[in-house]
Amino acid sequence: MNVAESIVNRPTASANAPASTSGGLLVEGLSKEFGGIHAVQDLSFSIGEGKVHSIIGPNGAGKTTLLNLLTGVYVPTAGRIRLGGRDLTGQPAHAFAAAGIGRTFQNLQIFFNMSALENVMTGRHLRERCGLIATLLRAPQLARAERDCRSRAIELLRFVGLAAHAGSSADSMPYGALKRLEIARALAGDPKILLLDEPAAGLNPTESQEIAALIRRLAEAGTTVVLVEHNMRLVMGVSDHILVLDYGRKLAEGNAEQVRNDPRVIEAYLGAAGEPEHAHA
Repeated sequence: MNVAESIVNRPTASANAPASTSGGLLVEGLSKEFGGIHAVQDLSFSIGEGKVHSIIGPNGAGKTTLLNLLTGVYVPTAGRIRLGGRDLTGQPAHAFAAAGIGRTFQNLQIFFNMSALENVMTGRHLRERCGLIATLLRAPQLARAERDCRSRAIELLRFVGLAAHAGSSADSMPYGALKRLEIARALAGDPKILLLDEPAAGLNPTESQEIAALIRRLAEAGTTVVLVEHNMRLVMGVSDHILVLDYGRKLAEGNAEQVRNDPRVIEAYLGAAGEPEHAHA
């Protein structure tokens, strides 16, 4: 089995097959209020397996609030969140992670006093099976678990193109590499769904292309990707499905072609001044 195939143990969805939601994410009537401000309003959608789903919208549209709801950081004011039929509504963040929802952050959450390899190894903690007693006694299974964890972390670094940085201190790595390092660490938790919050923010065109290629490899390997991103070239190039938010509500959804040509999206998101970018995207 190659590295890409080892990222997940689920079959890859065919490019022509309809997205399955049997093990996917289902959002029903989701709302979140902050002191009377409706950040997310009565939002319903589904995310099928093995696809790239992008969430776009103007600043303040509710994108990051939605990601925080989908990872248990926020508790919804109303509505339900289900993953593979399991109701996660109101559960703590670690329950969402244990159920198979991983994420990265718009602002890097890297341990800069650790090596790249150690950063990825920290992402395995939810999947480690050695208990406190085994750890205290330095039982043989602990040594095996550490070897397996290190081996898995090296595989993931290779998958995201950072094998040469395995022993490097995180604080010595370039910004674009740190973005991919955070993705590798999120993958270490074996997520069924990976939420990426602005993975191309602050990157130059070459680094953005590397992120786009990585997202495609993840989807090809069977990982469902949920992408929040302002880079329209990247979004239109990698997305199977796009959800457009405006003031916390669903404005439109569909494939890249449908969204690109939707007059409501052009007006609300790209605007008249954005028409050249719309055409270019």
